[in-house]
Amino acid sequence: MLYADFMSSALPPFPESQEPVESSRLLEVGPVPEEPCLRADAARNRARLLEAAARLIAEHGVGGVTMEAVAAAAQVGKGTVFRRFGDRTGLLMALLDHSARQLQADFLSGPPPLGPGAPPLDRLRAFGVAVLYRSAEQLDLQLAAQPEPDRRFTHPAFGALRTQVTMLLRQIVPDADCDLLAQTLLASLDPALIHHLTRQCAMPMERLEAGWIDLVARVTRTDPPR
Repeated sequence: MLYADFMSSALPPFPESQEPVESSRLLEVGPVPEEPCLRADAARNRARLLEAAARLIAEHGVGGVTMEAVAAAAQVGKGTVFRRFGDRTGLLMALLDHSARQLQADFLSGPPPLGPGAPPLDRLRAFGVAVLYRSAEQLDLQLAAQPEPDRRFTHPAFGALRTQVTMLLRQIVPDADCDLLAQTLLASLDPALIHHLTRQCAMPMERLEAGWIDLVARVTRTDPPR
């Protein structure tokens, strides 16, 4: 499997007791700032809520995660959950934050081929494979956490992915419409499409990975790796 060794270290588990950033900051390009000046009790409540949500997913699946259920499991008021995360999507996005931040860190400062030091084409291949396997590993959560259509493509998490792909494309094919090509490439990594291909069409991940590598070669007018 291509990039198998890289992927074995790129899929961390759900976050434990820690302070993830707000969902509006997910996958920003650049250093991820710490959440400003949380009171100690607020920090404890946030960690307790994320732990409770992770337990509910483990026990009942993503469908078992409601704001009311998380509040009850964490033994806090329902208003606390809404104040910390805004809505259910915000809560689910916070659960995805750990792996999203890990992917960002790998892209910005990790080892090649995803991190700096590898040719842009190799980095683009590795980036798509990383996103593909991260989505497949957390597919139900990824689908449940997607924002509604009118803000899906403007959400910071998607915007950061688009920015990173666009940056690499501009180094590989500077004469192309890289903004539009980035959107096209990312469409092939959409969690709903991955769900359809892997669960409804029973396609193995190896085929999706090979498809990404082939798509990159065709979009960038380059030869696939041998």
